[in-house]
Amino acid sequence: MIAGLMALALGAAGPADADTKAWWQTTATLSNDAMNGRDTGSADYERAARIVADRFAAAGLEPAGEDGSWFQRVPMEQLAVTGATILAGTTPLAFLYDIMLAPAPGMAERLVAPIAYRGYCRPADLGNVRGKVVICHGTHRTGLPSEAERQAAVKAAGAAAIVMIADPGFAVEPPRWPFAYARTVWLAGSAPAAEPMLRFTLNADALGKLIGGGGHDPAALIAAGAAGQPLPSFDAAQPLRVSVALERKAISAPNVLALLPGRDKTKHNQAIILSAHLDGYGPGEPVNGDGLYNGTLDDAAYVALLIRTAERAHEKGYKRPVIFAAFTGEEKGLLGARWFVGHPTLPKAYIAADINLDQLRPIFPLDLLTVHGLDDTTLGADARAVAGGMGVAVQRDPEPERNLLRRADNWPFMQAGIPATGFVFGYRPGSESERIYRQWYRTGYHRPQDDLAQPMDWKAAADFNRFFYALVERVADQDAAPAWVAGSGLKPTP
Repeated sequence: MIAGLMALALGAAGPADADTKAWWQTTATLSNDAMNGRDTGSADYERAARIVADRFAAAGLEPAGEDGSWFQRVPMEQLAVTGATILAGTTPLAFLYDIMLAPAPGMAERLVAPIAYRGYCRPADLGNVRGKVVICHGTHRTGLPSEAERQAAVKAAGAAAIVMIADPGFAVEPPRWPFAYARTVWLAGSAPAAEPMLRFTLNADALGKLIGGGGHDPAALIAAGAAGQPLPSFDAAQPLRVSVALERKAISAPNVLALLPGRDKTKHNQAIILSAHLDGYGPGEPVNGDGLYNGTLDDAAYVALLIRTAERAHEKGYKRPVIFAAFTGEEKGLLGARWFVGHPTLPKAYIAADINLDQLRPIFPLDLLTVHGLDDTTLGADARAVAGGMGVAVQRDPEPERNLLRRADNWPFMQAGIPATGFVFGYRPGSESERIYRQWYRTGYHRPQDDLAQPMDWKAAADFNRFFYALVERVADQDAAPAWVAGSGLKPTP
């Protein structure tokens, strides 16, 4: 079966050149159905970590984990919803399809409370909502409350729960239903504060189930909220009834760490980290009959690119040492990268930069590349130079409202004052590339459909891989180590 999948992935429509073919073959090894999605804390993830370590060893790298091993064990705790019954009056809401609950320590497992719709949930909108379930439109529009501001206002008002309507008007990253599952994971020793207020996300199509009758048109409310128009405040005639079962347990999973020593001993304290995340979602709620979230482009393909980079580079090497890092727990909150930055297996002062691979979708031509932190560190100038030599333009993030910079494993490094960057395939507004990109975020992102059968632009994949090889060589071999640019708004203040 596995051989058949790999043959399908590498068939006549697959990559033409040997390097891209080798990269995709490794991608298939890590994300075929037998790998079961590599969920953090699972036996499947452990198998994937061992495969990556074995490939690093075969490429001639040295172990860079704990106690001379390839691994750094990351201790975590998980709180999961294992069952949920949610009723608006007597009308059931389908868990993970109509409504999602974010589990938190200290939350109530039973609730019966009146429902209050409060528009955008400004403090002035709320009135007396103590002990109530408050519905808020989850807008991302400038000038209206942010998610954090809505939650803070509703909590301060003494509500029993907040229900955020996932805004269908947020076109740059539209809501996706169903959710795969309901879990919260954190690093051991850093449990979030107990949160008695329940926090729900609501499918906009299910608003009518919550508010019932009463003369308010749910479709009109959703349309007005999506457009940022004024919204009313009112109380629903029916209560919300919630009963959930929770399971809390300790889990762990390893980061996989490997070293390619530098040729120039004067630069031994300027290590370049090359990172990607090995974890995926694993088995979850089925979409179109498929319940396995393979995580092929997110992010098995780019762990595979780390392996391919090591295989190409180990004989010649680079002037600076290079650490190859396949991090765990990215999908649960950048946990592996956060643990490594907090517990580095080499002195933190010896880490000169991180170049992270995530958010890459080679599904349309590569002629424009978004570079995170483009103007904040010298890595931006390096990326600009390499891309320019390939005829690829670069740009700053055109959609800062999505907060992509802080949603990938480069971010913990930047928070620690270490120059870092990451990349997103760019597109020009109104282009076919934009159409493909938007479609993937509707149907592929964190979906079972992110698998080996999805359409690929093989030239774009090869072009990015060539960009990455050249960028790593430039950064690891040039005289000056990566540095922050004066005036960066991202560089932490001492």
